[in-house]
Amino acid sequence: MNQNSRDGFSSRFGVFAAVIGSAVGLGNIWRFPYMAGENGGAAFLIIYFAFVLIIGIPAMLSEFIIGRRGQSNSYGSFKKLAPKKPWYLVGLMGILAAFVILTFYSTITGWTLEYVVLAVKDVFSSTTAVQDPKQVFEHFHTQAARPLIWQLTTMFLAAVVIMFGVRKGIESSAKVLMPLLFVFLVILAVKALTLPGSAEGLKFLFKPDFSKINSDVLLAALGQSVFSLSVGMGALITYGSYIKKDVNMSRTAFSVSITDCIMAILAGMAIFPAVYSFGMYPDQGPGLVFVVLPAIFQQMTGGVYFALLFFVLVAIAGITSIISLLEVIVAYLVEEFKLKRVLATTVATTLACALGAFTTLSFGPLKHVQIFNKSIFDNSDFFASNILLPLGALFVVVFLGWFYDIRQTKDELSNQGTLKIRLFPVFMFIIRFIAPIAILMVFLKGLGVV
Repeated sequence: MNQNSRDGFSSRFGVFAAVIGSAVGLGNIWRFPYMAGENGGAAFLIIYFAFVLIIGIPAMLSEFIIGRRGQSNSYGSFKKLAPKKPWYLVGLMGILAAFVILTFYSTITGWTLEYVVLAVKDVFSSTTAVQDPKQVFEHFHTQAARPLIWQLTTMFLAAVVIMFGVRKGIESSAKVLMPLLFVFLVILAVKALTLPGSAEGLKFLFKPDFSKINSDVLLAALGQSVFSLSVGMGALITYGSYIKKDVNMSRTAFSVSITDCIMAILAGMAIFPAVYSFGMYPDQGPGLVFVVLPAIFQQMTGGVYFALLFFVLVAIAGITSIISLLEVIVAYLVEEFKLKRVLATTVATTLACALGAFTTLSFGPLKHVQIFNKSIFDNSDFFASNILLPLGALFVVVFLGWFYDIRQTKDELSNQGTLKIRLFPVFMFIIRFIAPIAILMVFLKGLGVV
């Protein structure tokens, strides 16, 4: 494919919004609060931010460099940069990771759409007959039809965006959805801070207890920093290939990472003060969003409105993540198999929905299907989060640090010598020595080896 004929982002803000749409997703709104809750709050937060700066930004930059240099999808970029060696397998691993994550991200995002409808129906209101949120959640997500319908709806919405292309679809939607996401988070955080007893939640989030730090917390924070920034799933390589040659990628990676951290803080400020205000606990795992928070909304004045706002927010976060994951697969099909974008999107969406159906039904009709004593959903999560993502991130930094021409890396990072990159030696040191060891530890921890 001719480089000049490729679609791409039209502006620096478009790049920023699209990459934020990939990075700031369920990892921040759904996963980060319960990870922080399970690992000590503020202490986890500080370590997480440190890892984002030290490991996350260099890893993100590595994927940007590979993508923009290769001017192709995750597979195609490695194929172009290392044509005589099997590094393209790393690109295929990223595409596989995106596909697997799609199967359970679409499930969770589908749940949020159901909860948007429940909020509209005034279920989360003290003026209606109070229902047990745990029973509501159990009754819904163990069904067959409704979760499947919402999963298909989620994938359809993402597919429509992808069909419009990079500039008219991904970029245009991100420019609208990401500012909206930020505004919603701020509104929810302000509301949470006005609740009686909310100070305890802020204390949990911002006053660190370093006695809680152990190897498990360190590795959990490191793993979350990689997961949250979309490293290892092919999205940043694919998006990197759409970035114009005059865009400062270092500044983009730094801006995205800082914004990612700010969004995580806002999510914590929206959730933890409310949790403490109503005498609940933040270490509730994934049920924090679908069980604990609905219980709080039932007791909160105007809870129905804030429930609606919150679940719309989580749905937006989920869909923007799904858009980036789906684009990884679509770009591969378009560029390697020469399919038209609409057909490629249809094929990718159909396959993701077909396999995702098994993941969605693993809480209901297929809950008795166990592989290695795990449900289909848990196996998908484990395979992606504990194996594919850390391995993908590890091979990316090893490739750029040790096997790719350092002059080409510097040329791409400096925009062909037009930018001064004073920290280039630091960047190379991190991706050669620090990042590989750190990411390897996350991988071994995920396998239960350390």
